[in-house]
Amino acid sequence: MATTNLSRSIEVGRLFVLLACWATAVLAFSTLAMSQTDSRQANCIKDAMIVLDASGSMTSMGIGERTERRIEQVRGALAKVLPDIAPMRHLGLIVFGPGSKRACENVDLRLRPGPNSASRIMSEVDGLHPYGQTPLTGAVGAAADALEFRDRPAVIVLLTDGEETCRGQPCALANELKSQGRDVTVHVIGYMLRFANQPSGRQFARCLSENTGGMFVSTESTEELVEALRKTLGCPMMSALRNPGLSLNR
Repeated sequence: MATTNLSRSIEVGRLFVLLACWATAVLAFSTLAMSQTDSRQANCIKDAMIVLDASGSMTSMGIGERTERRIEQVRGALAKVLPDIAPMRHLGLIVFGPGSKRACENVDLRLRPGPNSASRIMSEVDGLHPYGQTPLTGAVGAAADALEFRDRPAVIVLLTDGEETCRGQPCALANELKSQGRDVTVHVIGYMLRFANQPSGRQFARCLSENTGGMFVSTESTEELVEALRKTLGCPMMSALRNPGLSLNR
């Protein structure tokens, strides 16, 4: 009888240990999931503005088997990315290049950041007819103002296939955003930019990302554009799940 009771006690003890281990594992998993969710939501609180280069160079042909203009490849990339990101983050759009003003004054706030804005942004992008110069410094500054960067956290994603052509000073602007802003991050996606991987004085737009803690991403295809947009526009947790292998050039 004593042996039987001892065996039962041992089995009960083992069961208790297993239940305790299971409960600990469940609690740890739940805590991690909640932490990741909180992190994703915290980063998605920051409104983001797309600053899109629609200057004349965007009518040039892209790279790849398909003979598409650069603007068509940009449209295709945005069409793939925005439906996933827009429900999670307020997005807006600024376009520079075409317009009725003087060449270097054509910076157009097409859409202020708002919820579920994918279709509205794509409507604007689909209607673009690239033309004009590249006042990217002024466009990024306008994006920061639209995001009320002095009072609120802000994310700006500049997508360009060229450098400043209107005597703007990207490095000076980056320093101003950093010193005056509450929490401003500028990411730069360089599309088909020669020497884009070289952190030299020839890549002036690179200052915008380097001096604000953002990413500088060099892309040469629609697929690379898609991943770059996911990395820079999307919430960190969501972007990491998409493709952690994308090379980011800081």
